[in-house]
Amino acid sequence: MKTQKVLLLITIFSFAVIKGFTQDTGIDKNLFPEPIGYVNDFEKILTDEQEAQLTKFLTVYEQNTTNEIAVVTLNTIETYSNFDQYAIDLSNLWGVGKKKKNNGLTIIFSKSLRKIRIVTGFGTEKKLTNEICKQVIDQIIIPEFKKGEFYDGVLLGLAELMKRWI
Repeated sequence: MKTQKVLLLITIFSFAVIKGFTQDTGIDKNLFPEPIGYVNDFEKILTDEQEAQLTKFLTVYEQNTTNEIAVVTLNTIETYSNFDQYAIDLSNLWGVGKKKKNNGLTIIFSKSLRKIRIVTGFGTEKKLTNEICKQVIDQIIIPEFKKGEFYDGVLLGLAELMKRWI
């Protein structure tokens, strides 16, 4: 019963976050899914419990730092031929991060496409450079993914990024 109440509160909070994630960027919104909250598991890789735990983790982090993180899984990138560009456009369309701080980070990956990208806002990339993000992907996330441990890969990767984002 307590778990259900926590999940309900997280769900309600996530819907409030959605409004902050969408903005007018000139990108064709029809090519992208609508955000659900901090965790958007469109490929259905995570269990409900894992998704709830990640949502709680990211919610507390945002409350303590104002930095916003979205995790997205996809099984298609529609009409795009470039996964990296799709990831950038999706993150920009959703407006991850506070507008004035540009402090967003989006981890987008696809098990079926075997692709992953970390997209950072301009404010975020001052601390989390492309090199750092690539290192986290290569040394922390991908080794877990290769073992089929997608939740662990994301969680460990997030922990390392958060540690370096101070």
